[in-house]
Formats: sequence, C-alpha cells, structure tokens
Amino acid sequence: MGQRTTTRGGRLGEDASGTDPTGTPALPGAAAAGVDYRRTAVGRRRSWYGAKRHVKRVLGWRLPNLAMRGAVRVAAPRLRATGRLPVPAAVPEVVGRVDGAEYAMLSPARCVVAKELYWGDGRRPHPADDLAVQLFARAARSAGAMFDIGAYTGLFTLVGTAVNPDLRAHAFEIVPEVFHTLFDNCVRNRVLHRTTLHHVGVGDPDTLVRMPARSGDSALPCFYSSALTFADGVPVGVVALDDFTDHVARGTRVLLKVDVEGTEDAVFAHGQDFLAAHRPDILCEVLPEADGRRLRALLEPLGYRFHLVGERALAPAGQLDPHARFRDWFFTTRDTGELELLGIPVS
Repeated sequence: MGQRTTTRGGRLGEDASGTDPTGTPALPGAAAAGVDYRRTAVGRRRSWYGAKRHVKRVLGWRLPNLAMRGAVRVAAPRLRATGRLPVPAAVPEVVGRVDGAEYAMLSPARCVVAKELYWGDGRRPHPADDLAVQLFARAARSAGAMFDIGAYTGLFTLVGTAVNPDLRAHAFEIVPEVFHTLFDNCVRNRVLHRTTLHHVGVGDPDTLVRMPARSGDSALPCFYSSALTFADGVPVGVVALDDFTDHVARGTRVLLKVDVEGTEDAVFAHGQDFLAAHRPDILCEVLPEADGRRLRALLEPLGYRFHLVGERALAPAGQLDPHARFRDWFFTTRDTGELELLGIPVS
C-alpha cells in the first residue's frame, strides 16, 4: 500500500513499495508496452512463477501451519515479527487495537494488513507502521471528516471510525476484489452508515485506469497501479479531490490518508481548492523516488509543515526530502505544541 496517475489499492508502510522482494521496480517496460503485468518478469517473479498462491494455501492448512510456526520459532524467530507469514485459513477475522479502541478486519489469510495484525497481536509489527496508525487515530479523534485515498481493505477508515463515533469517512479503492473486502469490513464494523465507499481513483479526472476483476494472486493485491497493464482489465474512473470541497462544511476539521504509490502530486495538484478550504492534516506515503520539490511547491504555499514518521515519534518539521527507509509523512498546518496536545509525539 501504486499508480502513476491515481490512487492504488495499497497501504502505508515499507512493505507496499511497489517493488518486488528483491527491490526491482514493479513498472517494467513490458507493462508499458501492453504486456499483462502478471506475465512480465517482475510479475512472474513476484508470484514465485505461479507457485506462491499454492504454497501459501498449503501453509494455511492447520498441520502445515503448526509445523511452519514451530520451524520459525526455532530457526528464524524474528520472521514472525515481519507479519508476512501465512495465517491459518480457518481464521475468519482479526481484532485490531489502537488508542483504547478495537476494530475487526476480515480475511487475514488474504489481506496483507489483517495478516500483520494477526502476527502483531492487534498492532502492526513494524514500529513506524504502528506509529502511523497511532498518530492517525489521535488526529481522527478531533476530526469531523476523513478521506482515505488508496484505502486497500480499509485499515485507516476502520481506525478513524473506531476512535471517533461521529466521524464521517470517504474511502477510495480502485481494485475490484479489494473493494469488495473494504465493503465487507465496513459492514462487519457497522460503520457503513457513516462511510461512503468510492470505487474510483483520486487524481487527474481526465484519467481512466483498468484493473483486473480477479488478480489470481495469493493475497489481495496492495501494489497494483494504473501504470500496469492487465489483459482482463475493467475500466475504473478517476475524480479530482477538488470535487469534494463542498461535501464538507467549512470549519470542519478534516483528515486525509494518501497512499497512491508515487502520484501524490496528482492528488494535490487537483485538490488545491480542497486543501485551501479545509487545511486537512495528511498522513501520506512518499516513496524514495518521489519528487519532493514538486510536493513542496504544492503544499508549502498553503502553510503545510512536513514531519517524517519515525519509529517512536515524528521528526521535527523540515524539508520534504524522500527518505530511503521511512516512507510515511505527516503534513500539517499545526505547530508542534498543537500536535503534542493531540498526543502526537514530536522528537
């Protein structure tokens, strides 16, 4: 939890970078030339040449899963903390916990975020990812509206609505099968009445993307992008963030989560009116190759400060220079004192 022109079905955090496990960019030239991404070298390698879903299915069975746990406990005890190990197929849901609130996420055997919560006992295993969830929850408590752009299966939507019973949420997801699980998660948590789900991207409204109806992956894909070609793609529209300017009453505190795999500039470029009207706090993934100068030019004139999300606290406000290791940033017009009053630590 990407697209080059709109949002992606992804998530914030270092494991949703749009690269394969070896670090190879997931945007090969073959995809741009019209070859189905799943048949490219990167796509085939990422699927373990077709074996990944079968291996993970077997490891989800009760006895193989128990054997895997025993082997990991002895040979690689740190592997559990990555949150990447297969979850038993019989586990229907997991409970997430943040700031005294709980929420449920379905299908941990397929959802990469629910799988993390399973192995992290209700929290994301990586400290920086967990801090991003915590600070989002604390900002959500004082918000009246939130926009989850690149929602995947809805982690941040569920967190926001769990800690704030009055929060109204909009969640955007472009991958059809992921969108189904996002819907199911909102139903399971009984927040559908105050959550509007959008099967569209956010960015350049002149863009049309295509996503596969079914990925065939071992997990619900968290890295698909508009730059990838799919032979069985169905058309998905794109809207401008500015279209929602008047959906929120002036004076309402607004919170954004943006996880768009390199197209933050498109979201913000087509959201200048929205940003000027509401000055939302923004939790945003910024990949190492992102154009920091472009993002600064779009946000600094509106009074935004840039804090890198670390493992224990936000870094002091500074230049928006993409970081090689940490990818989550908190953009805000608040000063340090206001953040600390919200319970958001700044080192």
